Amino acid sequence: MFTRPARLLRVEEAGLLIAAVVLYAHFHFSWLLFAVLFLAPDLFMLGYLANPKTGAALYNLGHFLLVPLALFAAGYSTHRPLLLAIALIWAAHIAFDRLLGYGLKYPAHFKDTHLQHIA
Repeated sequence: MFTRPARLLRVEEAGLLIAAVVLYAHFHFSWLLFAVLFLAPDLFMLGYLANPKTGAALYNLGHFLLVPLALFAAGYSTHRPLLLAIALIWAAHIAFDRLLGYGLKYPAHFKDTHLQHIA
């Protein structure tokens, strides 16, 4: 298994998804909010309406894990539970996407990702 990077990355993303959901449950956040916002990061795909380069840049911004991690840190340090909830939902979404093989996008085409070419 440790010689199969694609499998390792998926196991890692499954761990991140589980951790985000467990933390979300630990804080007793609203599952309705989770359901409503879980697919919200995919709105960054709207950049593809302009062109593939803009689409890839916006999609990658919305699926760059450091953004929700920074939001989590900001929410934690300022005692704002809503920011914590949004950050955990966002991180869970990113992990779920990557678990399914949807990675960060190259500007050439939507189906070209850092994980694979999506058929």
